[in-house]
Formats: sequence, C-alpha cells, structure tokens
Amino acid sequence: MKLILAIVSNDDASAVSSTLNKNSFQVTKLATTGGFLSLGNTTLIVGCKDEEVKKAIELIGSESKRRTEIAPAATSFISGEFAPMPVEVTVGGATIFVLDVEQFLKL
Repeated sequence: MKLILAIVSNDDASAVSSTLNKNSFQVTKLATTGGFLSLGNTTLIVGCKDEEVKKAIELIGSESKRRTEIAPAATSFISGEFAPMPVEVTVGGATIFVLDVEQFLKL
C-alpha cells in the first residue's frame, strides 16, 4: 500500500480532488501554505494500492497545470528609492510524494 501526498495550488485543488474521487480514490484535503510566495496550497492525502499509484499521479497531473503569474514580490532600487517591481513567477503544478505504508487501520 502507498500514501500519496500531493501539494497543489488552491486554484487546482477542487478539480484534482473531484477527478480523483470520480476515479474511486478517496482524498483528504489539508489547507497548507507555501514558503516562497506564501501562497495558499492544498495538500491532498491519498491512500492506494501499489498498482494504482501511476493512475493517481496521472490524474493529479491532468488537473494541476503550471502557469505564470505576475507577483509583486521583488524590490528594485530606482532613482535612489526602493520600488516594488512585479516579477513573473511560475505557479501551479504539483509536488508529489509517494510513501510506503507499513500498516493501514480504519477504526
């Protein structure tokens, strides 16, 4: 048995969760926050059989796409003053961890 931890953008979380559910995967959603831009994320927890991991990852990937956005995260020194400068950053996609499960209990 495997445990999948998938960190996805809040914008993609509902679509990813819905697609997994439609394909018979049970999903637990956790609200999380990323470190770089402090943007909201959702961490999805999915338990599945070893042979279902590939399908789950494909489903997660199909609904979590990378895209670029403009973020006012950087500053620059202009005319003797620090001014906020928007920067283009890549957001979205998914970070996925697959862990071995030693024991599973449902009480």
